[in-house]
This record gives sequence, structure tokens and C-alpha cells, in this order.
Amino acid sequence: MPHPTAVINCVGLSPSLISPEHTPTLHRLATGGCMRQLAPQLPAVTCTSQTAMLTGAPVSTHGIVANGWLDRSTKRLALWQQANTLVEAPKVWELARERDPSVTTLNMFWWFNMYSSAEYSVTPRPQYRADGRKIPDCASHPEHLRERLQKRLGPFPLFRFWGPMADITSTRWIADATIELSSELDPTLTLVYLPHLDYPLQKLGPEHPDIPRACRELDDEVAKLVDHFDSRGVRTLIVSEYGIAPCPQAGGQIHVNRFLRTELDALAFREEGGRGAGGLDLPGPLYEIPDPGASAAFSLADHQVAHVYVSDPARISEFRDALATLDGVDTVLTTDHMRVTNLQHERSGDLLLVAKPGRWFTYYHWLDDDRAPDYARTVDIHSKPGYDPVELFVDPAIRFPKARLGYKLLRKKVGLRTLMDVIPLDASLVRGTHGRAESPRALAPVLITQDAGRLSELPGPDSPMPMERVCDAVLSTLFD
Repeated sequence: MPHPTAVINCVGLSPSLISPEHTPTLHRLATGGCMRQLAPQLPAVTCTSQTAMLTGAPVSTHGIVANGWLDRSTKRLALWQQANTLVEAPKVWELARERDPSVTTLNMFWWFNMYSSAEYSVTPRPQYRADGRKIPDCASHPEHLRERLQKRLGPFPLFRFWGPMADITSTRWIADATIELSSELDPTLTLVYLPHLDYPLQKLGPEHPDIPRACRELDDEVAKLVDHFDSRGVRTLIVSEYGIAPCPQAGGQIHVNRFLRTELDALAFREEGGRGAGGLDLPGPLYEIPDPGASAAFSLADHQVAHVYVSDPARISEFRDALATLDGVDTVLTTDHMRVTNLQHERSGDLLLVAKPGRWFTYYHWLDDDRAPDYARTVDIHSKPGYDPVELFVDPAIRFPKARLGYKLLRKKVGLRTLMDVIPLDASLVRGTHGRAESPRALAPVLITQDAGRLSELPGPDSPMPMERVCDAVLSTLFD
């Protein structure tokens, strides 16, 4: 019979953050059991890391090349997609069911959590209204779980899950919802995603004096979950997707698309809005939207990696050599390099850029902030052509920001169209980043298990454990 098991994903957790003072529960688990440093796949970002852990497969097999990619057939960007069908390898619960068909799975907020073969799942899914409103909500399978949870716990706190108001509230909601459903459904395997540390570590940096408080807040939720699982005889594993390294106060950001535009004349864009754009006389400012399909080369930036898509294969070496000279770029991988290291997939760029430690790639393409797209000053993870950690900030130039946010939210609640344009355009505000596969041991992601014996066949404590071996560790815990 399989043994009930829970996997708690504490995003951003690394050895440097675990201490008896600030994280007593995590410290007890790490010292009383076993803690292993994990070696993530490249890129070490949410979607790729989670998929590696849940499939045990390389990027070339599972196909999740980053948090987003350019669809080569439609020339449209696909960022933060949620359909589990995008993952092209068997998931750990499917592998477990091959051993024992009685295994059931509850997936709480791990990514690619929609339309999967897991018996039970809950994931963010806001309502996008025609009048421009974004209503906090979630999706579940079966559907009735959504209604039951939100009646008991209130609406899923979407605006506390990502954006300038992100805090412990969303992590607490997920933990409470997990306890509710696992008590009721009694799954064999429970997957829990706790994002809290991701926010202050990126926003403030791992050395900021507020980080210990954030660690204590996370540890309280972990303690609640571990106590619940222990009371039900459930074995618990703790994992993290990546560690977050500090960024310098200024100069850490790398504007790849601006380089492609100004130095190589490779980036195409379309003027929209404003007077004169496309021969139209429209109200509002004039702004520039990148056009990947018309570009000779376009970069989809994702933390410390950037996929570069080149329209003419004959020019790939030209762009490779030019991008290698860009300040902050550490490595430029071609498809041949990616193929040898199992990183190549049809979704991958023709080139993969890796930033130097402490540096990271922005999606910015405009040269004048007055020409920035209207979505640039909003939280819009699907429209932006790359990841934007600046969404964690409110523009410091705004006087009385809480009043401004409250006024705009009130307008939306009553159905009036308004733009939540409160996000700054200053990438130097970001103090923490991730994405490189290599990191100092103190900043590496971890696997913590209560029983070291179950990991006896995995790499020793002095060598990093490949992140895809987490799948083996979960199966070993389920079936020992």
C-alpha cells in the first residue's frame, strides 16, 4: 500500500534562510531528518523547476523551457500558461498510479494545474470581465471545491498572490485550503505551493533586515501544515524551486530587446494609441508594442535567462556573436549546445542567454518611458513579453499610493473602466533574482525529508542532487 505523502514547495527557500530563531519548524525538519542541496535545470524558474520535480525529465522531454515562450507557428507569446497538457512527460502521480491504481492526488497551486489527470486540484483563475475588471477567483477540479473553499475562506486573495500588495495572505489561504481539502478528501499525495518568500526576496534582496520576519511568517504556515500532516500519519517533504541571489543597487538589469533594437536594428514594433499612430487620430498617449513575428530577432526575458528567437537561421551566428558582447551576459548557448545538455526543445529560442551572477534580463524594449505600452505600468503577466519583477512595486513617484490604489479599485468595483497604472518603470528597484542553474550552496534550493534513509540511493550530501530526482524521492516516500 502507498504511504500518504505531502510535498510542500517553499519558493525561494535556501540554507541561508533556515535557522532555529527565524524558522524553527524548518530547522527542526532539516536537522532531525535530511537536507539536500538541489541542482535545478536551466532555467531555474518556477515553471521549469516545478515540472522537473514533478516529471523527473529533462527540458528536452517535458518541454517547459521557461515561464513562457514564443509560439513559432502563431508568433504569439505564451506566458504563464496553465494547461497541464503543455507538459509533455508523465507526472509523478501518474507514475505512482502505474505502481498502485489506488493513488489519489490533491494539487494545491503548483503550476500547470488545469485540466490535469490529478483527482483534485485548485489553482488561480481570475475572472476577466468585458469592462476591464479582474475579479479574484480560482479554478478547481472537481468544480464544487472552488465554491466550498471560497465560502469557507473567502475569495482567493489574488492581489495578495502577486503584485505590489503580495504578502503572507495568499500563502495562508493556500495552507488553510489544503488543510480543509486534505482532511475531507484524504488524498495519497498532496502537493502544496507556498509562494511567500518569493516576494520580499525579489523585492528587497536576501540580505534585507525584513527577510527574517518573512521567514517567520512562512514557517508558521509550514508548522501548521506539518502538524496537520503528522496528525494524519502523512510523510512530509519540503522542496524549493530556486534560491534568490542579491542584485546590485543599480546596473543589475540587462535590456536585451533595447540592444537588439538600437545596436542591431533587429527588433520591430508597432505604434498604437495616441495622435498619428497608423494614420489614426486617437486620444491618449502614443506607445510602442513589440512585434516578434516581424522582428529579425526578439528576446523573451525570464529572470536570469532570455530566449532569443531569430527569424533567419543564416543570421543566428551573427546575433550570437553580437549578444555575447552585451554587458552582463555570461553565456550564449546555441541549439547545438542546448541539444547536448538536454535543454533543446521546439519551444526554445535559437539562442539562450544566461546572465552573470547578480544580473538579470528585462523585457523592456522602448527607449522613452513616454512610449512604454499601457500594460507596462500595470500588473499584466500575460501581455508583457517577458517576466517583470517590477510588478512587486508601487511607483515611488505616486503621492499617497494607498489612496490611489483604493480609488482605482473602487472605480473597478462599480464597473468603471480604469487603468491600474501604478507600477514603476525603474528596473533598478529589484534587489533579488534567480534563473541561473549554478548558485552558492547557501543560496541553493533544497530538499528536506524527515527520513534520510529513503534517499540512500540518491547523490550524497556533499554533491547537489539534480532537481529531477525529486520525483524519485517522492515515489520512494510513497512506496518504501
